[in-house]
Amino acid sequence: MTTALGPSTAHAPSTAHAPAGAHAPAGGRLHGRTAVVTGAARGLGRSCAVRFAAEGADLVLVDVAEDLPGVPYPLGSGSQLDHTAELCRAHGAAVVTATADVRDPAAVDRVARLALDRFGTVDVLLNNAGIAAPSGKAVHEIAEDEWDLMVGIDLTGAWRMTKALVPAMIEQRSGSVVNVASTAGLVGYRHFAGYVAAKHGLIGLTKAAALDYAPFRVRVNALCPGSVRDDPLHEGRMLAEIARSLDVDVDEHEEIFVQSQPMNALIEPQDIAGAALWLAGDDSRQVTGTTLTVDGGFSAR
Repeated sequence: MTTALGPSTAHAPSTAHAPAGAHAPAGGRLHGRTAVVTGAARGLGRSCAVRFAAEGADLVLVDVAEDLPGVPYPLGSGSQLDHTAELCRAHGAAVVTATADVRDPAAVDRVARLALDRFGTVDVLLNNAGIAAPSGKAVHEIAEDEWDLMVGIDLTGAWRMTKALVPAMIEQRSGSVVNVASTAGLVGYRHFAGYVAAKHGLIGLTKAAALDYAPFRVRVNALCPGSVRDDPLHEGRMLAEIARSLDVDVDEHEEIFVQSQPMNALIEPQDIAGAALWLAGDDSRQVTGTTLTVDGGFSAR
């Protein structure tokens, strides 16, 4: 499950607190590399960004940083995005932040220019931005604008970020794109047709892009989290919002979701961050077009 990104109005990128020429400390698996992370204000975006920083990456952190009409829960805020940045800087990373809408081509292009102007290269793109609601309806009950909102952020947004940043990777003949999909990209979920369709589409995009870019040594892979616990440290709330869409009691939702987990535990944000790090780094240098599932065995049944 992913954090959200995307109002219709994009704001100018912010470079506050980004020391010129600074780089994260040597020794990590991403030392000397730059990663762009969308949906970075909280949840999995924050978890992955902090892990990347701890492993030596410099970062461009992107989020909507305000609520989005049509999404029935609060999205990441500007203060949460700033907090993610500070957590990354604590590891010695150079960090810039940008508030942008992945549905807005001009805003996405500004993010790409910001990243390349500031760091000169982009080595990793983590397409994590996404929403899980509006959901909770049968297919024929979904409104046109609800469908467009879901697909526009969860699928087209990842395509748009890839379109903007992969050309730089092609030029340098290296790079890793990690698309955060979901187990909903592998199986169906009742009353989540928009989300399921978008995440299935994201896996299809991953496979096609992997073939397009393999000759240039640019890798594209999908990461499919299962039910991720809403860790207060990362301020995640996605699982609780999915529970609301399913009319599950939020006070009991973790216990109810655990009942469907073969390993009898929810996935932790650090589990997803570790998988994203592996896909981003050299240990997976011959891995492209694949789907890495971190769901405790849920989709094996």
